Amino acid sequence: MAKIFAVHPDNPQTRRIEEIKSALSSGAVMLYPTDTVYAIGCDLNAKSAVERVRQIKQLANDKPLTFLCPSLSNVATYAFVSDTAYRIMKRLIPGTYTFLLPATKLVPRLVQSPKRKTTGIRVPDHPVCLALLAALENPIISTSAHLPPDDEPVELDLEPRRSRVELFDLWDNLVDVIIDTGEEPTYEVSTILDLTGDEPMITRRGLGWEAATAWV
Repeated sequence: MAKIFAVHPDNPQTRRIEEIKSALSSGAVMLYPTDTVYAIGCDLNAKSAVERVRQIKQLANDKPLTFLCPSLSNVATYAFVSDTAYRIMKRLIPGTYTFLLPATKLVPRLVQSPKRKTTGIRVPDHPVCLALLAALENPIISTSAHLPPDDEPVELDLEPRRSRVELFDLWDNLVDVIIDTGEEPTYEVSTILDLTGDEPMITRRGLGWEAATAWV
């Protein structure tokens, strides 16, 4: 059974964040809220935990995993950010956007797209996510808490609308940690922007896609 941590959604308690950080550093997998959907996550550098996330979600190794970073400057540690990409990201983060970017060597192969050598990165606008990132000092894997096959929009449309309690029950035996902020699950995904080529493209319309069109 997972350990449930009650965390304030706007002012996360330092002690709780430190306890969760210790679990993540030891290879725990967690269920947690973001500014889009509830997500399954772990420390980017905890290989065994990343492998568990892939196994739980039944993701093939050629399916890249998105991860969270605390700031644009931190993103540049894990991805090559062109001048064009920088201008777009500066306007849109923090927020409900996933950016596809060329990965640096600091991104584990288990996380990135093996063929394109790209990765998906988000800078969330959520106090609990940001508190965890600050405490852990590593990026955090973020893949939607929806069971296989995938988290494509069509699948989310078909996903049963579960309450927070129902979602916790569903994942109780699959994860080690559950963060309970009292927030009910949403089923609105992030907007994906592909910034790997010469021309930026919106490849998935999610939350905030209208605002993104002004910069793409």
